[in-house]
Amino acid sequence: QVRLVESGGGLVRAGGSATLSCVVSGLPFSNYAMGWFRQAPGKEREFVAASSRSGTNTYYRESVKGRFTISKDNAKNTVYLQMNSLKPEDTAVYYCAARDERFSERYYSDLHEYDYWGQGTQVTVSS
Repeated sequence: QVRLVESGGGLVRAGGSATLSCVVSGLPFSNYAMGWFRQAPGKEREFVAASSRSGTNTYYRESVKGRFTISKDNAKNTVYLQMNSLKPEDTAVYYCAARDERFSERYYSDLHEYDYWGQGTQVTVSS
């Protein structure tokens, strides 16, 4: 059974930091490209950051560049999202997602490209 379990969300003050973790089980994690997405109330789910299967290649939405960092630890079956200089507009439920990409180092920003999803973790940034 494939499981993706996010943690690390909570209430953070504007300008603060938080680190989200997503522990994956039930699949060969090192073969999977990973992504982080978020969904604010009343809005569609949007791309935040993506990593290739090795973690070598990463990609970010423009509004989080320089503030967020995605990293993938294949030894721990975990992908992280380090978030700095948080803003109220970063408030959302954050989801991790996995895609089987064993033959390349591609990353993906389209949520429809992903095979598995976690349940999400809430991040609330207060002003």
